[in-house]
Amino acid sequence: MINFEQKKLYNVSDLAEIVRILRAPGGCPWDREQDHHTIRRNLLEEAYEAAEAIDENDPDHLKEELGDVLLQVVFHAQMEKEAGRFDLNDVADGICKKLIYRHPHVFGDVTVSGSGEVLSNWEELKRREKGQTTRADSMDAVAKSLPGLWRAEKMQKKARKAGFDWPDVSGALDKLEEEAKELRSAVQDDTNVTEELGDVLFAAVNVARFTDTDPEDAMGGACEKFARRFRRMEEMAQSQGNQLERMTLAEMDKLWDRAKQEET
Repeated sequence: MINFEQKKLYNVSDLAEIVRILRAPGGCPWDREQDHHTIRRNLLEEAYEAAEAIDENDPDHLKEELGDVLLQVVFHAQMEKEAGRFDLNDVADGICKKLIYRHPHVFGDVTVSGSGEVLSNWEELKRREKGQTTRADSMDAVAKSLPGLWRAEKMQKKARKAGFDWPDVSGALDKLEEEAKELRSAVQDDTNVTEELGDVLFAAVNVARFTDTDPEDAMGGACEKFARRFRRMEEMAQSQGNQLERMTLAEMDKLWDRAKQEET
């Protein structure tokens, strides 16, 4: 039995101590077996679940999910503490110094006209901090682990700052059409399909950027719409005594169109 004081209310220090105990001899076998790589996905999943709680506008759910994210941060920091490289306080120290450095209009004598200038200063300070001397350096720094659509968006925004961009959305739309034609040819010839499909998605992100549309939100909405219409299509088939697996594509298309019309 571990000697740990039970409390009515706990704080971040208590969380750090609980994780330390779980990782220590006599703690939890599963927790002791983990390393950064084995729980990497946990960090990503918890972040997405917190984002979903934000979308739901549910404070209680958000509080819970933020706790799960915080646990992942503390867990990774504890493993580094055991390795003698850094601990949770070092993590906090680093982010505090970064925030102070990147907010000279708050903690220094810099004057800004508004949030736009704040963001410009932030990017410039970030480049200096990371020793990025070229635009290509900053593009290479975009995390490869980001969802593909977000990564494409960030890279395109960095290219725009260098002047490499269309003046308006029409250029992006033309490029999307061009890439779609090349994809069709690739599919017909059975060559470079993956590359051409990537180009279509990248071009679609350009359109999203010009229209101030979050590409991941757009994709998420498309997925939700597809699932909703598919469910309705199946319900209509069942009401007719049919199963989708026994229907032709043409028959299902008719039900799909009805499901679509119900939403308009």
